[in-house]
Amino acid sequence: MIHCVGVPTNLEIDDKLLAKAQKAGGHKTKKATVNVALAEYIQHRQQRDVAKLFGTVVFEPGFDYKAERARR
Repeated sequence: MIHCVGVPTNLEIDDKLLAKAQKAGGHKTKKATVNVALAEYIQHRQQRDVAKLFGTVVFEPGFDYKAERARR
């Protein structure tokens, strides 16, 4: 769930684009549409950053993470 502080914002948003997003998402309000779109944008960017790590982490097939936890 998204928690926000009520800060009035004046943005010039493309009405046609917003209407398409609102319809595609099934949102009742413009506010809900924008909030969900922002949350999805952030999630997408974070996933992209994680994807950049593929191939950079050393993988050890025989590593036993459960045994490693027991040692601690």
